Amino acid sequence: MPNNPYAEKTVLVTGGTGSFGNFVVRRLLELGAHEVRVLSRDEKKQHDMRVFYQQRPDLSFIIGDVRSTAQLDEALSGAHILFHAAALKQVPACEYHPMEAVRTNVLGANNLIEAAMRHRLEAFVMISTDKAVKPVNVMGMTKALQERLVLKANQSRANHGTRFAAVRYGNVLRSRGSVIPHFRRQLQLNQRITVTDERMTRFLLTLNDAIDLVLYAAEHAKGGEIFVRKAPAARVTDIAAVLCQAAGKKLDYQIIGMLPGEKLAEILVSEEELLRVESLGDYYKILPWWDKRTPHQLEREYSSDEHLIGNKPIAELIERADREFEALEIAGGEFAKF
Repeated sequence: MPNNPYAEKTVLVTGGTGSFGNFVVRRLLELGAHEVRVLSRDEKKQHDMRVFYQQRPDLSFIIGDVRSTAQLDEALSGAHILFHAAALKQVPACEYHPMEAVRTNVLGANNLIEAAMRHRLEAFVMISTDKAVKPVNVMGMTKALQERLVLKANQSRANHGTRFAAVRYGNVLRSRGSVIPHFRRQLQLNQRITVTDERMTRFLLTLNDAIDLVLYAAEHAKGGEIFVRKAPAARVTDIAAVLCQAAGKKLDYQIIGMLPGEKLAEILVSEEELLRVESLGDYYKILPWWDKRTPHQLEREYSSDEHLIGNKPIAELIERADREFEALEIAGGEFAKF
């Protein structure tokens, strides 16, 4: 690979105004991409980003929706790489509105796959989730289908060289809708912290960790792989204890019961995939089902309940996540402190 594989490249980021999108846009601009395009539905967040980046000429915005093909050809015209982050990802919302999740996460993804093949992109990387592994909720089921659509595109007769791959990761510290801003808001309002189940565990990584994973996949995928970031995990009650200590308050929480579609543990690699797993330093690579190699470099499914860390490393990870967000705080946008 060249020293800077993004120099002179045009990159489209769908869902580019979300937490992941903001961070990957910043990284791509720092890497000297020729142009970074953001496709999203939210004009307010696009305005926030445009003002934050002082209308720099190598960053452009397109209002559109992956459900509609109208803007996809314009968005992909002349592009080289696509990071697909647009999704309905809030688990209870997908449970209450399953067909909406299908329209965005499945049909919308297929629209984008077909457009990417028409424009003969070099690489297409979709952002998947632990919930796609052994799915028990609508969000996970739709993301599992999205994975299959993206990976199978490598074998399409309409594909003329685009490398389609996916990445999976679990809970991203400080991201929109995650537990840390939720707990901090409750502490700020002097409310009791709400925990759905004391047994719940989650993988932990910062958004920069997630960006590293996605860029690694774009640079190293041959087509059909799923890349997973190795990460520590923690009990949700330990995360609450760390945040309470930082706020100078006693740990006080109430059990409210599991939310619709919620899992006790996150799983990033299933038993079925173990034979096809290759260990690559900070990452696991899951080979596609049609690849007959069997590296089998992971012995057990990769689950958050087996990789737990203590309160001190949890606090250090949260501090790192805070520093990353403070370096990219968009006034009036979703990167507020709480």
